[in-house]
Amino acid sequence: MRDSEINTINDSDDEAQIVELTKQPIELYKVLKFEGLVASGGEAKLAIAEGHVKLNGVVETQKRKKLVSDDVIEFAGMRYRLYCNEVEKSIEDDAAQMVQKPTVNTKRKKSMPKKAGRKAIKITS
Repeated sequence: MRDSEINTINDSDDEAQIVELTKQPIELYKVLKFEGLVASGGEAKLAIAEGHVKLNGVVETQKRKKLVSDDVIEFAGMRYRLYCNEVEKSIEDDAAQMVQKPTVNTKRKKSMPKKAGRKAIKITS
């Protein structure tokens, strides 16, 4: 049951704050950083590496763990549930949509003569 006034959700007698995402997936350390739970990205990575963060009830030590809607983060005694209106995309779909740079076929440049004079660099006066 969602209470939109205080932006929390009651889930089996536990309250979790809602963190609204604009896109997904998002990396774990970025959620901690952008929600202001830690002072910086480095501090977020340190907290994760030391095992102070739980993801869906399990201690998570991967700093760049990809999170999606309905994941629950526990940090500093608080619970945060991720929510996103965007249709969930898988990482494979994102990789398939990436535009590959076209290969450019270049012709070999002519080598310059060893003596660079006016004639060698084709300067006429």
